[in-house]
Amino acid sequence: MTRSGPQRYPGASTAYWYQKKYGGDAMESNVIVWHTTEGRTLPSYDGGASAPNFTAVPDFARGRLVWYQHFDFDTSSRALVNRSGGVETNTLNACQVEIVGTCDPATHRRWGSTPHLYTPELPAWAIRDLAAFARWARDQHDVPLACGVQWPAYPSSYGASGVRLSYAAWNAYRGHLGHQHVPENDHGDPGAFPMAAILAAAKGGPTPEDDMALSDADVKKIWAYPLINPIDKTKDNTRQAGTYLRYADHRQVVLLSRLDAALARLDHIEAALKSITDRLNADS
Repeated sequence: MTRSGPQRYPGASTAYWYQKKYGGDAMESNVIVWHTTEGRTLPSYDGGASAPNFTAVPDFARGRLVWYQHFDFDTSSRALVNRSGGVETNTLNACQVEIVGTCDPATHRRWGSTPHLYTPELPAWAIRDLAAFARWARDQHDVPLACGVQWPAYPSSYGASGVRLSYAAWNAYRGHLGHQHVPENDHGDPGAFPMAAILAAAKGGPTPEDDMALSDADVKKIWAYPLINPIDKTKDNTRQAGTYLRYADHRQVVLLSRLDAALARLDHIEAALKSITDRLNADS
């Protein structure tokens, strides 16, 4: 089969290239199968015996994904179970991508504050970089930016779940899905995966940002934005936002001072009541 389009994703490392060892079948990939590795580092994939086409490794310091490519885009990889006498999986026009991270909430809790990707809560930069890959697959290989499946959270996505496709549905599928949807497999990754956000960003929609940088012009507009006095909305008490911002600290200090004075008075009253109670108890 003729493989059309560029076979290497720009910038992806081929340091762990397995196609020479496991030749694979030539395909015209029209499906992307997403996985999670359930680990925090690049797997060995048993020397390539269970490797996907690509692995996306998080670089938390730089806020980006580092890509490794193990097989050509249009060459079958090895990350899916393919039982005899059923349907083809790895070789059915499926390009496979493993994301280093977890979809398991129990694993997410166990890893705690150790930096890791958790698919239900992917940071904006991960969605951005996954969207860039999906857009490249569309532009260079006509993989539709489409998804016709649901993404239940792990572990309900595991095993014979309601989202796993039939043989016929798998054979007819085009676009993006997960390991949890592939027949003859029981894995539930990548669980509650933000596919809609990834595809929206790939189509040119807004990409969510954790920290959006503001220009000086943006700051000036915010500072001058007119706000109505929330205490008295019946009068023309519109002020620039900066007016409230300038005196926010002063008002906070005043309020805290008043609160401290009120608490001191309450302490005085409490002490006086205790003194009266003690005298009454002594007289009785």
